[in-house]
Amino acid sequence: MLRTTLLAAARSRACRTLVERAPVTRGLVSKYVAGSGLERALPVVEQLTADRLVTLDHLGEDTTDTSRARDTVEAYTRLLAELDAAGVAGRAEVSVKLSAVGQFLPQDGEKIALDNARRICDAAARAGTTVTLDMEDHTTVDSTLSILRELRVDFPWAGAVLQAYLRRTEGDCRDLAGAGSRVRLCKGAYDEPASVAYRDKGEVDRSYVRCLRVLMEGEGYPMAASHDPRLVSIAGVLADSSGRGPDDYEHQMLYGIRENEQRRIAADGRRMRVYVPYGDQWYGYFMRRLAERPANAAFFARSLLTRG
Repeated sequence: MLRTTLLAAARSRACRTLVERAPVTRGLVSKYVAGSGLERALPVVEQLTADRLVTLDHLGEDTTDTSRARDTVEAYTRLLAELDAAGVAGRAEVSVKLSAVGQFLPQDGEKIALDNARRICDAAARAGTTVTLDMEDHTTVDSTLSILRELRVDFPWAGAVLQAYLRRTEGDCRDLAGAGSRVRLCKGAYDEPASVAYRDKGEVDRSYVRCLRVLMEGEGYPMAASHDPRLVSIAGVLADSSGRGPDDYEHQMLYGIRENEQRRIAADGRRMRVYVPYGDQWYGYFMRRLAERPANAAFFARSLLTRG
């Protein structure tokens, strides 16, 4: 119930105003978001890349303004140039939500998003790194995968994200498990109807394992995004049984979550990539993280109710 409420709040303007003004917010946001600007995020990246890999998300989503979409592209272009200049582009890539670069614009949204994603991929290629297209709720999947196919004509290394809680995902994994394909598999963080998504945790976990097996047995490069110790362990077992070495797949976790485990995986000689969000458009991302962390969500809710 609390998770559903928080996910609904993630798209509420009134809730956004309340949360952004709450004194308790700053401390919790800093746990999950590496600063409001690039000048704060870069030192975090430089520290993390000493032993781990990174993917950076310039926060923003559901953009319905052309100029704002253009600003997001420019922010990514600057970010990639800074990663190159700092000498960390070989260990840091970027993650992009297509809704932040025009996918939902009322006229030619998909075309604008594709053009903008191409500009970001061009900047990534110049910096010597890659781009992964984040996945959003189920209504965006077909559009996102269509744009991905177009992007891969010129940028075959462009990565995709698939969400195990969607009933369709095992089939999408089969479609995307070919040579050179980079796929991040996560559980999913949106409130989806039972008609398109598994709602029971056990069903989601079983789907995750089925999907990950398809990717591990394929010819692409699987990216196993999970904080669940059991699923992290299963990822290693599936990689071994598929004949994959430590450079043939990677684990991924979010910035601020299970940091000791991140270091342990990296120390074991496996690839560990940290998803690092930054920027002032943090609200939607922050609320989804709270929905995944019941203890933090309960603390935050109590703090809001007793503020002042």
